[in-house]
Amino acid sequence: MYGARSPERFKKDLTVFFSISFGGLSSFIRIYMDRYKKMEESVTKYFQGELSRNERLALLRRMEDDTALKATFVRHQQMLALLALVPVEGDAEKAQVEYRAFMDRRRRKLTDRRLMRMLRYAAAILCLTIGTWTAAYLYLSTDEEADETMQTLYVPAGQRVSLTLTDGTVVWLNACTKLSYPTTFRRDERRVVLEGEAWFDVAKDAKRPLIVSSGNMTVKALGTSFNMYCYPDEAVGRVSLVEGSLQVYTHGKEALSVLLRPNDEATVSGNGISVAEIPDHNYFLWTKGIYSFENETFENILKKLELYYDIHIDVNDAAMLQWRYTVKFRQRDGIREILRLMQQIHKFKMTVDEENNMITIIK
Repeated sequence: MYGARSPERFKKDLTVFFSISFGGLSSFIRIYMDRYKKMEESVTKYFQGELSRNERLALLRRMEDDTALKATFVRHQQMLALLALVPVEGDAEKAQVEYRAFMDRRRRKLTDRRLMRMLRYAAAILCLTIGTWTAAYLYLSTDEEADETMQTLYVPAGQRVSLTLTDGTVVWLNACTKLSYPTTFRRDERRVVLEGEAWFDVAKDAKRPLIVSSGNMTVKALGTSFNMYCYPDEAVGRVSLVEGSLQVYTHGKEALSVLLRPNDEATVSGNGISVAEIPDHNYFLWTKGIYSFENETFENILKKLELYYDIHIDVNDAAMLQWRYTVKFRQRDGIREILRLMQQIHKFKMTVDEENNMITIIK
């Protein structure tokens, strides 16, 4: 029959087909794995502080169009944040060493996993005679698109965490705080959701404001430094602006927004938004692990300690709540040591009920 192939010719063509397919797939896998390795190394150097300023900016710009790079950046960011959950002075170098060792082990595991996944995929291609390059492209595209999700980081009681968003914005999260943010910011805005307290050093981007929503409060910034306090169980939220300008408004009422200038603090409650001067800039030392209180009542300090350390504190004499303190504490000291230090200023006794997670203060 015209066009029929002999068994020998068929074998030859099949051999050529498999040779080309295996050769193409081998080259593709090698290029893909080399790219993955370089991507991991670049992100590791970023968090190790081993990149120059221009190299850091170039990496952040590449992430705008590379979803795989963004996903890798976020994974490293979350791992470093978790390793830093218990910061101790003098341990920074040790933490960096542990981070690199941990990520090296994880990278080897991910590399093996990705390689096996690619080989299984290659076998499926050859068996089904699907177009090698087209199928591989679709596979990788699907893999990367799956990373277009919201990330959530929660900081437990007695801890604080710093992270860098993909636009370069640096965020400090206080104890019992949750931040939700996208792997990829939209081209017209950068939006995150906060529950708790956070300090933001916003990367400048005139075309894309950073919008932070928290409860009934929303703030909009282009490039600025501010502190935002809005825990779910608190009736009042606060935004304190240190640098730049900031737009503050309640949910759905952007037209009635208030524009803050440096040293302004907006208080948001059911009665609306009021603005006054920041009473004490030392308050923001919490980002360095120091709780600072300036002429603050015992009642307000205890409320903060309950919040930060997720514990209930009961005082048996209401008159004690009006005692005033000007003090600074290290976050890592813990609730008991903080209260012992306060005992030196105003005398009181305390009992600890670990089973019910409660401290009782007695005059």
